[in-house]
Amino acid sequence: MLIESQRKSLGNPSNRSSVGQNTLKITLPTGRIEKKVLELLENIGLKFLSNGRSYRPLCSDSGIVAKMLKAQNIPDMVALGKHDCGFTGYDWIVEQESDVVELLDLGFDPVRIVAAMPEQLGNFSELQNGKLDRPLVVASQYCRLADKFIKKWNLNAIFVQAYGATEAMPPEDADIIIDNVSTGRTLYDNRLVIVDEIMKSSTRFICNKQVLADPLKRHKLEELTMLMKSTVQAKAKVLLEMNVSDEDFDRLVKNLPCMRAPTVSRLYEDNGYAIKVAVPVETVPTLIPKLVALGARDILEYKLQKIIG
Repeated sequence: MLIESQRKSLGNPSNRSSVGQNTLKITLPTGRIEKKVLELLENIGLKFLSNGRSYRPLCSDSGIVAKMLKAQNIPDMVALGKHDCGFTGYDWIVEQESDVVELLDLGFDPVRIVAAMPEQLGNFSELQNGKLDRPLVVASQYCRLADKFIKKWNLNAIFVQAYGATEAMPPEDADIIIDNVSTGRTLYDNRLVIVDEIMKSSTRFICNKQVLADPLKRHKLEELTMLMKSTVQAKAKVLLEMNVSDEDFDRLVKNLPCMRAPTVSRLYEDNGYAIKVAVPVETVPTLIPKLVALGARDILEYKLQKIIG
């Protein structure tokens, strides 16, 4: 009953198939980046509701229809115009050579695409020089990236398509794998060593090229991009508010990291200044003791929701 009442609040599910000409068609990724993308969209006012079995969640904005797809499928579907926009990894855009427009790098799920080999096989240069006296087996879920890697190093190699758990294939089933890594811990645990970094990747918001010719859809995409960008930027910063005396004011302000310039106002009864400044989250542990030493007092720290420059 709860799901049904929520559906009614978001729109009539019987109208899901009737997509208007100006309705924005968006693809949402399933898998590991799904949660972060949905949280980001909720932070900018877009809620999506699914009963867990449907791949077509309802959107709180009646001008948007959504479909859930694997991130690997999204670049090509957007390029073909099956959907107006979507979220996917930059690695899949490059792998599929998809002709899409990148609107925003969200920075989610940062990974490196690397080539790795079992440490027991020795040096990569030895494999290049034919140590195994047979074609090398290169396994990956990335067909084009693997082909480029083979050509780059002029390897006598055979490509084998991997379907998940690529790191489990060496040494019996593959001599070299090409896979995405975040910390590299999985490679270490499987005694694999990186021999080449092919590219870096993160989650991107993309759109179809032709859709930008539609003024209404272009405006909607620009609004969504601006709001998402402001939210992503805000997560990387916090707002510090502090008081400082007249004597310490100049010295403290000169040592403040900030986006442009701090916001400064006089305190009641002309007793010093109040200062507000947005600073990177990672600088806070060392910055606050420094500010105290420079004369700051009554320091407050706030989380930010959006930063619109």
